[in-house]
Amino acid sequence: MTRLRRIAHLDMDAFFASVELQRLPQLQGLPVVIGGGKRRIDEMLRERHADLPLHEIPVDAFPRLKDYVGRGVITTATYPARQFGVGSAMGMMKAALLCPQAIVLPVDFEEIRKFSYAFKETIREIAPQVEDRGVDEVYIDFTDVPGGQREGGRVLARLIQKSIFERTGLTCSIGVAPNKLIAKMASEFNKPNGISIVYDDDLQAKIWPLAVRKINGIGPKAEAKLHALEIRTIGELAARPAEELIAQFGRAYGAWMHEAAWGRDERPVVTESEPVSMSRETTFERDLHAARDRAELSAIFTDLCERLAADLARKGYVGRTIGIKLRYDDFQIATRDMTIEHYTADAKTIRQAAGQCLKRVDLSRRLRLLGVRVGKLARAQDVADTSPRAETAAPAAPDTTSGSATALTLDLFPDTQDIPPAAPG
Repeated sequence: MTRLRRIAHLDMDAFFASVELQRLPQLQGLPVVIGGGKRRIDEMLRERHADLPLHEIPVDAFPRLKDYVGRGVITTATYPARQFGVGSAMGMMKAALLCPQAIVLPVDFEEIRKFSYAFKETIREIAPQVEDRGVDEVYIDFTDVPGGQREGGRVLARLIQKSIFERTGLTCSIGVAPNKLIAKMASEFNKPNGISIVYDDDLQAKIWPLAVRKINGIGPKAEAKLHALEIRTIGELAARPAEELIAQFGRAYGAWMHEAAWGRDERPVVTESEPVSMSRETTFERDLHAARDRAELSAIFTDLCERLAADLARKGYVGRTIGIKLRYDDFQIATRDMTIEHYTADAKTIRQAAGQCLKRVDLSRRLRLLGVRVGKLARAQDVADTSPRAETAAPAAPDTTSGSATALTLDLFPDTQDIPPAAPG
């Protein structure tokens, strides 16, 4: 019997929130959002309810979204919160207008990593061909796994769902299809805790009625342009000649759009891959200005560079392209980067190169976010074997000749007299 190619996309259901509910079962069934500032909730609750374990602390003791003040965004929300229009990447203050009664909790990254590892290991014990796509989603090649062909993959999907729930107490949604492109769409069909099976001949009935934005790779700008061309569904996209799409979107992207609309995707499930870049960024609690808040920005800048250097050293990578990312108070984004001569994972080197990039952006406007990135990565050991001059040291300690780590970065922001003052307001 011919074995059909069966690729699954597994997405954990409201993962960040679900992890919290494992520790705080009294919040089950309530609107809860995860995001915002630093994690001090546990400490605060323990101080006020020292005689109770976390899972017995009364619901009324938890902070509400209506009282949140800050610049954070929502990482995820429980399904009861989503019924009010609250969703991922939404600003917390905006969400507070939609669902003021929601309980708000910050992200517990240690718990997230623990549960992420657990559910992925559970999958690999059943189906070893797994492509990691982040903390809460993976692709799985079902094709040659026992049960991967039965009912189009439903039997194997049920086994994986059951095994993950038994090990973690968490649910997931799975889409199984001929390829990764359609599998990712299918995993959204029956959330939460659903399984969706799509075959080749289901394209017109199940995929073409969907909005073009459902294709992973079509973002808001491309969607707006497609709408201007009176293309709103995947079926309408498939009806347009490839030449027309190429003329509008360029040869590579236009051709890919045409193939995607017809459900064609030959990408394999990749079990091992090297990161292209690593980055660290932070959104400020209030807008900062390079002149008025120079010391604070410099301290944040130093911290980002040192944390990024620590990430590189811990994971065994070095890089040559160093860049920065700014988001202004009007949400416009500016990025700059430069490529240095030698590979590095050194905090001071990253700081100096990123500082040069800062000199190439407009610092007269208020800043909402600052980020630092290192790209063109290579394994530190590989570089050390071929290039003895590569800078592969661990993050450098503060340069004592400068007085402090912060002082090192003060020079990387232009002198205050070179920066126009912030506009009033």
